[in-house]
Amino acid sequence: MSNVPYASALGGRDAQVVIGETAARLNRIYGALTTEQIEARPAPGKWNLREVMAHLADCEVVWAWRMRYALEMERAAIQPFEQDAWAQMYAHYSVEEARAAFTALRQWNVAFVAGLSDAQRKKVYVHPERGEETLWTIVEIMAGHDLHHLALLEKVV
Repeated sequence: MSNVPYASALGGRDAQVVIGETAARLNRIYGALTTEQIEARPAPGKWNLREVMAHLADCEVVWAWRMRYALEMERAAIQPFEQDAWAQMYAHYSVEEARAAFTALRQWNVAFVAGLSDAQRKKVYVHPERGEETLWTIVEIMAGHDLHHLALLEKVV
C-alpha cells in the first residue's frame, strides 16, 4: 500500500470499518463546534472547517463514481481531479448541506462496499499517475483520507 495516498494515515486499520465510522465521527465533531470555529480560517488561503466539510462531500462523490466505474469497466481509466478548482464553489455551501451530502453519500458507499465480492474488490482500474490499482485501493484511499482529516479536525475540538 506504499503508493496509496493516505496509506500512512490508515496505518493498517480495516478500511471498511473506518469508512463505516467516519460519518458519525464527523457529526460529533461538527456538532461540538461553534459557527465562529467553523468559519475561522487557520491561515490565509487555507480552508475553514465548512470548506473542509464541503471537500469531504465532494470527495465522496468522486469515490462513489470511481468505485462504480471500476466495477463496471474492464481496466477502467479513472481521472484525477483538482480539488482547488472544485473548492471555488465552497462559498455557496452551508456546513449543514455539506454534512448532509457527505452523510447520505457515505451511507450509500458503505452499503456498496459491503456488497462487494472478493473478486470485485480485486478488479483492476488504471490511475494515470499511479498505474494499476484495485477497486479495494479506492476504499483504502477513502479510509486514509478520512483519518487524515479526522485527525486535523479532532485537534480543533
